[in-house]
Amino acid sequence: MEEATQTAYRKIIHIDMDAFYASVEQRDNPEYRGKPLVVGGLPEGRGGVVATASYEARKFGIRSAMPCKQAQKLCPDALFVMPRFEAYKEVSQKIREIFSRYTDLIEPLSLDEAYLDVTQDKLDIGSAMEIARQIKTAIREELQLTASAGVSINKFVAKIASDINKPDGLKFIGPSAIERFMEELPVEKFYGVGKVTASKMKSLNLHKGADLKKLSMNDLVRHFGKAGNFYYEIVRGVDNRAVQPHRESKSLAAEDTFAYDLTTLEEMEIELDKIAQIVCNRLQKKQLQGRTITLKIKYSDFKQITRNRSFPEPVDGVELISATAKELIALAFMEGQKVRLLGISLSNFGIQQDNLKARKSSDQLELFEDDMQ
Repeated sequence: MEEATQTAYRKIIHIDMDAFYASVEQRDNPEYRGKPLVVGGLPEGRGGVVATASYEARKFGIRSAMPCKQAQKLCPDALFVMPRFEAYKEVSQKIREIFSRYTDLIEPLSLDEAYLDVTQDKLDIGSAMEIARQIKTAIREELQLTASAGVSINKFVAKIASDINKPDGLKFIGPSAIERFMEELPVEKFYGVGKVTASKMKSLNLHKGADLKKLSMNDLVRHFGKAGNFYYEIVRGVDNRAVQPHRESKSLAAEDTFAYDLTTLEEMEIELDKIAQIVCNRLQKKQLQGRTITLKIKYSDFKQITRNRSFPEPVDGVELISATAKELIALAFMEGQKVRLLGISLSNFGIQQDNLKARKSSDQLELFEDDMQ
């Protein structure tokens, strides 16, 4: 009976490239190697944000979605370069070709990460850990890049595992270890839990998975809405989502909750520039274009409204996204209103010529994101 139970487990690998954009730049430009490198906007440009940073830059506290001006203050010697998305797409395709040697069940999350189901692998290797090692070796030898891999029986745990020993990491979390692992996991490490939700959890004295586990499903739903159902299952190691190679995206968004209420259009336009850049980076990373731009506004009294505009052709340019959001807020804003949160999303996606099958939506868990990661 025990053997039959074992064969029922999926073998899931989550591969996540290490500082992907920055690593490609350092590979292609020897003068960048070993130096703090920021890929994104330029610090002197308005609204520029960090798309990714090299590990040398991360030591100074620089992180994705941070304004480039702030990144420059943290590390005045950092080098700033604009993203080369075409180059990253080309490398991503080569990475995908390596994956396909082992399985056709590949679910891309973006240019630099994917889930693989190797329950039945093409080469009859049998061991998910051995397949992960071979993939990492192929990426290193063929592309001169490093990747981190997480291996487990479901997507959620595999994704968390891939982040544990970065960079160039490999981590296995087996069936017997999952529940204990989830009990010890800090709530802010749960994929999909942003800063706002983590803060709310801690205000309820929920600091680790074990604390969440003490609550009933009804309690979790009462505190966290539909995400409560998910937390109830995953803290027990239950995640039955299959790897879906061709699942399509419905929308892509970024939003920010402010430390103080915004009261002028000028303040809001500055923030919209930043949010539009993040949305643009995510669109490029996931190889998506959208026809509908939606602005989300939450006021200090927690009233929330959305306004949208659709275009005849798909768009992904930061200038148009930002300008449209500013037009929408100018129409919606009234003197005296206090704005707590702004968000921009794109939907009604078009298919880019070089991405007919590989594009992938934000994972289901991103439905629970409540602030910029």
